Amino acid sequence: MNSRRIVAITRWTFSIVALAGIIFVYRRWLHVNPTTVALTLLLYILVLASLWSLRLAIVISVLATLGYNFYFLPPVNTLTIADPQNWLALFSFLSTALIGSRLSQKARDEAEDARCRQRELETLFALSREMLATDNVAALIDGIPRAVVATTKARSAVLYLLDEDLIFQAGTELLSEHERLYLRQEARDGNGINRTGDELRVVLKVGVKPRGILMLRGAVLSDGALEAIGTIISVSLDRAKALENVAHSEATKESERLRSLMIDSITHELRTPLTSIKGAASALLSDEIQRDEDRRELLTIIDQESDRINRLVSQAVEMAQLDARQVHMTFEPVDIDEVISGAIKDVSWVEERNPIDVRIQQKEPVRADFEFLKKVLGNLLENAAKYSAEGSPIVLTAEVQGNKLAVSVADKGIGIDPHEQSLIFDRFYRAPIHNQRISGTGMGLSISRSIVEAHGGSIDVVSRPGEGSVFTFTIPLAT
Repeated sequence: MNSRRIVAITRWTFSIVALAGIIFVYRRWLHVNPTTVALTLLLYILVLASLWSLRLAIVISVLATLGYNFYFLPPVNTLTIADPQNWLALFSFLSTALIGSRLSQKARDEAEDARCRQRELETLFALSREMLATDNVAALIDGIPRAVVATTKARSAVLYLLDEDLIFQAGTELLSEHERLYLRQEARDGNGINRTGDELRVVLKVGVKPRGILMLRGAVLSDGALEAIGTIISVSLDRAKALENVAHSEATKESERLRSLMIDSITHELRTPLTSIKGAASALLSDEIQRDEDRRELLTIIDQESDRINRLVSQAVEMAQLDARQVHMTFEPVDIDEVISGAIKDVSWVEERNPIDVRIQQKEPVRADFEFLKKVLGNLLENAAKYSAEGSPIVLTAEVQGNKLAVSVADKGIGIDPHEQSLIFDRFYRAPIHNQRISGTGMGLSISRSIVEAHGGSIDVVSRPGEGSVFTFTIPLAT
């Protein structure tokens, strides 16, 4: 208040002194006609009206009229006017000064109002951008007060939600318990926009039903802007909840689809080994098998098919754990040649069926989990053997590319159609043309991709139907 009073006194003093200075200059040194003096004083009054207040311009207009009459209209040095025409000139001067001052003030007010509207629009745009950037309801509700404070320059913002009976705050001034109860009651009543000093409150609504209330302290906003802020918040909350519902519905549908695919895939793959085990067990229980060689062969079938069932169940459990991020990996420097040797040993049947040509161009240790990386390589080698003719070679290469090691498994098999190359890494996906002829669950490549991505690498495929495929994955180097 003291600074405002000082500014006002300074303006009034300057205006009066400047008026006296103009009259003094024209009276003492510049001997011009009364019309020039009148135009100069009029211009001065319009400048004051455009820069400062209308009240100041009116007072200066009256003083200028008196000074113009006293010093420039005959008889000079008196407040009387001898010529009736000078009365008209004096009245015209005063009227022009007052009307011009009023128009200048009006133009200034309209310009200020336009600037205020522009600032409010910028505030609304910034707030809407903040609100629409978040799709999570909990994060949105928690961030609304902070976003409102940041965009409106308020000292504090309080958001109260009626259904949840929760209050979220941001800023320098927090609510007392009494104010909380008052805010809760006002939100139930739903009275629109209320102002108390520099405290602004707007009721948030869903249709005609009150949803809560937003309270601001220290913000300068019009009722229209405040109502628009309330609408933006309500729409953002509705949008976030709708998106969460859609995402939840889509996730449920996807979960059901994957569950169905998993059951169908595992059931299909379990049928063959179970049939073999059942047949072998029934034959052993009968008295028809007399030779030890035949009994051993049937027991071998039971053992192999049991391992196959165990492998299928392990893959399903492993995929579920990878999806839930419940798998613990130990990352440490690992020699890639040891990983390759271990993988070839684990899938020894592949080397018996298809010769493996290992080409390690650079032996750089990688940062990886040994067992999981070995599993990725084993899956790729098994796929290469299953989809290649017996006896065709499999080429395994490893080379450094930047700060990663690229490991490739190339075969001369049946290849993959271009439209399927982006689908083969999806869970349970199997090409329809191979679904019946070649066994598999469609989980191996999906598991491999999850493991490689957990290591910070990537996996992709280059293939031509009838010519073979090259699967390549990258793993970060240890150094």
